[in-house]
Amino acid sequence: MEVRDSVGNLLADGDSVTLIKDLKVKGSGGQTLKRGTVIRAIRLTGDAQEIDCRHEGIKGLVLRAEFVRKV
Repeated sequence: MEVRDSVGNLLADGDSVTLIKDLKVKGSGGQTLKRGTVIRAIRLTGDAQEIDCRHEGIKGLVLRAEFVRKV
C-alpha cells in the first residue's frame, strides 16, 4: 500500500514529516499542534491515509496524511 503526503511524496516507516496546518488534538485537554511542527519516526498503519507517530507528551498520536509534508 502506498501512503502519500499532501504534495504527493511517498511516505515510509521512519520518515520525518512536518504539519501543514494547526491541528487540535482530541483527548489531550485542548492541546494544539502548530503548523511547522516536525514529527519524527512515523509508522504506517493499515489505512492509506493514517500515520501513527509520537510527539512529546502525546502517545498514540494518529495523523491524516493530508495534513503532513515529508521533510
